[in-house]
Amino acid sequence: MHVCQASVSDLEDIAALFDEYRMFYMQESDLEGAWSFLSERMALAESVLFVARNQETNQAVGFAQLYPSFSSVSMQRLFILNDLFVLHKYRKQGAARLMLEAARTYAVDMKVKGLELSTSKDNDTAQRLYEQFGYEKDLEFDHYFLRL
Repeated sequence: MHVCQASVSDLEDIAALFDEYRMFYMQESDLEGAWSFLSERMALAESVLFVARNQETNQAVGFAQLYPSFSSVSMQRLFILNDLFVLHKYRKQGAARLMLEAARTYAVDMKVKGLELSTSKDNDTAQRLYEQFGYEKDLEFDHYFLRL
């Protein structure tokens, strides 16, 4: 596996993965919408995408997406690791680890406060992986969301 920061030339491959990712979360397939959404994020520099590829076939097998945010209290930038997805066939082959490492390296290079992520309470596999990478469960704050 090989991971690199995505460019416009990777959009078609990542859009297909992004569509699969959304379907995993019970959304209807919308490949055109996926491409448009990612293209806009990239054009407006509103996210940073990483793509994992099989070195032998160059097939895109996973992606990760970071969104910039800020901490008012510390007056520092941070990134939200909002999306991390690997095709089922390629799981447990190191792609997720490589993308987490790429995200960490990018965050260090950008001199941000840190990386934030969330996962479902029953996703034990992801939780173990994140904890192996040094992510700590937030025990100090409860997070809320207002659906509009």
